[in-house]
Amino acid sequence: MLRAVRLKLIIAYDGRPYNGWQSQACGNTVQDLLHRALEEVAKRPLRLHGSGRTDTGVHALGQTAHFDAPDDLSLNPFNWVPALNCKLPETIRVMACEEVAADFHSRFSASGKIYHYDICTDPVLPPLKAGLAWHLPRLLDASALHEALALFTGRHDFHAFAAYRGNEAPDMDWHRNIHRADLQTLADGYRITFVGDGFLYKMVRLITGAAVHAAQGRMRMEALAALLDQPPGLPHGKAPNCAPAGGLYLQQVLYPAP
Repeated sequence: MLRAVRLKLIIAYDGRPYNGWQSQACGNTVQDLLHRALEEVAKRPLRLHGSGRTDTGVHALGQTAHFDAPDDLSLNPFNWVPALNCKLPETIRVMACEEVAADFHSRFSASGKIYHYDICTDPVLPPLKAGLAWHLPRLLDASALHEALALFTGRHDFHAFAAYRGNEAPDMDWHRNIHRADLQTLADGYRITFVGDGFLYKMVRLITGAAVHAAQGRMRMEALAALLDQPPGLPHGKAPNCAPAGGLYLQQVLYPAP
């Protein structure tokens, strides 16, 4: 029996042309295209496992996935990179490949993720930024945005900041821990960076949208804070504003040191 070598991929992609990461019947997802490239190179069926989903229009600089390559293939990890990239569209790139332990899993071994969200405040959105940043030409109060983001750090019930996929268990745990929610000033706007141990469906976009809502003076900080840690039934309601997909980037998936 052939021994399989487990390989870890770091993948970057422009999410605009695709229906997200997760494989779908339409076949137009990042995972679908990578899977087809893998099978073309290997000349046999292979399974590709990702660290988690990104939605339609969301980008990645450091998505992580793994697969088991039979060791009769002559490719070493370094050579898998060009072999795959020559079979992928230019908007998807395998940035690195390395051998990992047989029990490594891109999803279940992860200890956290880093996302960032870009906001452009220029009066006119440059055409090369279309679909890559949220255009908010109305001036934001940076101090208010920083204050709003600070509310989300720590461990909280983020039920009000999650969208539903329809498969949520009745006893689902909505708690997540955000270690950092940093605001950086850019030449043309702002970048918000979130570091956490995990994120719910659309959580980063809903947090960003709500924080911007407060920074624009359209929501009081007390009302924003009341959305966190709500009892069942969400008496204070859900987050009022979901930021567009185009400004969101999966920057890095975090794993414990070996």
